[in-house]
Amino acid sequence: MHLPIIYQDEDYVAIDKPPGLLVHRTQLDAYATQFALQILRDQIGQEVFPCHRLDRPTSGILLFALNQDALRFAQNQFVEKTTHKEYHAVVRGWTPASGEIDYDLRSEDNPTKSKSAQTRYTRVSRCQLELPVGRYPTARFSLLKLIPLTGRKHQLRRHMAHIRHPILGDTCHGDSTQNRFLREHFGVQRLLLRATRLEIEAPNHATRLQLEAPRACEFNQLIAALKLP
Repeated sequence: MHLPIIYQDEDYVAIDKPPGLLVHRTQLDAYATQFALQILRDQIGQEVFPCHRLDRPTSGILLFALNQDALRFAQNQFVEKTTHKEYHAVVRGWTPASGEIDYDLRSEDNPTKSKSAQTRYTRVSRCQLELPVGRYPTARFSLLKLIPLTGRKHQLRRHMAHIRHPILGDTCHGDSTQNRFLREHFGVQRLLLRATRLEIEAPNHATRLQLEAPRACEFNQLIAALKLP
């Protein structure tokens, strides 16, 4: 496997992570044999250190540091919430034009604890397909830009499910009927969530890095197939 590199300097390298690839070895899947960290390390011939998380089924921008100083510099920004992250997702139904979700999320590892979580969204487009899905005569979807204001585990997926607009292809928090519809009509077997933009300070740059995921990708091909302009 070859990972598309979208940015590289003396401190950082950013890739376009494909869906289904773990960032690093984890107990979540003891049988996985491919990881972004090892593939990228072998690809560029030097050690790399992940600066943040990106769920296995999510595609898009994943930033690695090339040294420990750069790693600390980036991680501090993620902790202090001074980075800017944008995602795009296809969700069930027609959402309002924009909104902000302020809904505490319980820890999936310890359900007795919860933390505040906020997500801002803007509808980019919407569509209606003349195909029945479940008990509905037509299928309605929205393409959203999502901005997480906090960084909780599965935050975007859980927040969209909370407002009854789950992300398509989400097998943990989504709608199994919608997911089956996508498989049968479009052959889609992935989560329709993509990390599309990351803004972050870099040690040797006068201005913030502004990273954008490539537009030529499977995610955008699926958007076109769903007639989401």
